[in-house]
Formats: sequence, structure tokens, C-alpha cells
Amino acid sequence: MAQLRQDYKLFQAQDAEIIAVGPENAQAFKAYWAEHQLPFVGLPDPKHTILKRYGQEVKIFKLGRMPAQSIIDKNGQVRYIHYGRGMQDIPENAELLQILGELN
Repeated sequence: MAQLRQDYKLFQAQDAEIIAVGPENAQAFKAYWAEHQLPFVGLPDPKHTILKRYGQEVKIFKLGRMPAQSIIDKNGQVRYIHYGRGMQDIPENAELLQILGELN
């Protein structure tokens, strides 16, 4: 999430909002967001509702949710999705910003 925080203003310049979804409850999310001073939205998903809707994988042997990045347009249509195979398999911000530029 530090990567996203670093370029948050570049995402805003593309008229995009970052929403980080995680399995923790609301109290844990609030504490994490306050501790790390994250400028974007954190959405707790302890019942995995969003995870299931967007097809994010859970792998017990890899300690839970696999990373997934989505770009969803203002009409709610998924325009890009990347399902990571592990925590190192996350697109760079530059790639996501380029996709946003092409979509805009």
C-alpha cells in the first residue's frame, strides 16, 4: 500500500480513486489507516462479499487472499483486472496509470 500512497496524487490527476479492500474488520482497518496515514479509502470485507464478486482468490497455503487490482469505471464496469499469484505479483503504479490514461 506504500506504493499506492506514494503516487496517490498521480491517480487523482487521472480522475481515479483508490479503494483498498481487505479481510479485516472495520476497527482493524481504521487503526491501520490511522497508523499508516493512508490518503485513500480502505474498505473492510470480513465476509468476503467483494472478494467473491470480483473473483479474488484465497489460497490457504499462501496465507489468504491473493493480490488483485481492478480498474472499475464510473459506470461500474470492470475495465482491467490483474490477479496476482503472490504478494510480489502486483502491477507497478506506472502500468496502472498508463491504463487509466488510455481509458480516459
